[in-house]
Amino acid sequence: MEENVNTQDKLPDIRQTIVLKAPIEKVWKAVSTAEGIAAWFMPPSDFQTEVGYEFLLNAGPFGQSPCKVTVVDPPNRLSFDWGKDWTLTFELADLQGETEFTLIHAGWTADMATEFGEPHDIVRGRMDHGWTGILQKLSGYVAG
Repeated sequence: MEENVNTQDKLPDIRQTIVLKAPIEKVWKAVSTAEGIAAWFMPPSDFQTEVGYEFLLNAGPFGQSPCKVTVVDPPNRLSFDWGKDWTLTFELADLQGETEFTLIHAGWTADMATEFGEPHDIVRGRMDHGWTGILQKLSGYVAG
């Protein structure tokens, strides 16, 4: 018997891919250490690449967002739950001296709101645009 799953309410993941002019080991360090994450994204309270490790991201005016590491596969994949609804995944692929980096921001549902009361569909559009600039910061950080 098939379950009646309503996928109409799900919004697509944000997925952005860029090629970084840095070796995969350098990019991995930028996305898997507290110092690296703070340099291009948001400062974490602390961070360890350990499945189940819980930390906070300083989301500026939105306060501290609770996070939990869910996948660690060095140097190719790191995922963590962010806030009450989202999952962030960083996928890295070695391109012989450069790195293909894919960001996946999942957990968007049309009829849900963030813990700050903003509808997912509005925040998703803002975040999709915002990730473009954040990934440019990552690019500059690892190229330096």
